[in-house]
Amino acid sequence: MAKRESKLSDKIEINMTPMIDVVFQLMSFFMCTLKIVTPEGDFDIRMPLAAAAAAPDDQQVPPVRVKLSAGPDGALAAIVMNGTTVSDFDELRKKVVAIVGTDAGPNSLAEKTELELDCDYALKYSNVVKAISAVSGTVQNGQIIEMIKKIKFTPPKKPGS
Repeated sequence: MAKRESKLSDKIEINMTPMIDVVFQLMSFFMCTLKIVTPEGDFDIRMPLAAAAAAPDDQQVPPVRVKLSAGPDGALAAIVMNGTTVSDFDELRKKVVAIVGTDAGPNSLAEKTELELDCDYALKYSNVVKAISAVSGTVQNGQIIEMIKKIKFTPPKKPGS
């Protein structure tokens, strides 16, 4: 009998090219079908468990618009609230308190009021945070007083567009 020689020393090569092609096709498929949702800027997402039918509003809530203008270096140049120039964030807080009051309970004016922030494209982000802090609440005598909870942003506009 002839002795068979085994060719175990030869390695079997696996062609990886088709597998890599399939992986790239799957990646491109998922990247093309991904839908990116733009954030709406709503900071309060607590939903009630069950709510009764809402009665019609007897008190109309005026819209509050705040425009933050930037200087050439990105620093805050001006604050305008509903067409009136405001000197600083403390005065902005006082004007918001004058509009919504200090009552923060359910169905309060502070709960219903919505504020729209219109910020210049070049404005430094720290000024946006200061504006949100000024309109969303304050601390008095160690107590947190909530003010406007619904804050939305206008889409940013690049200069010259």
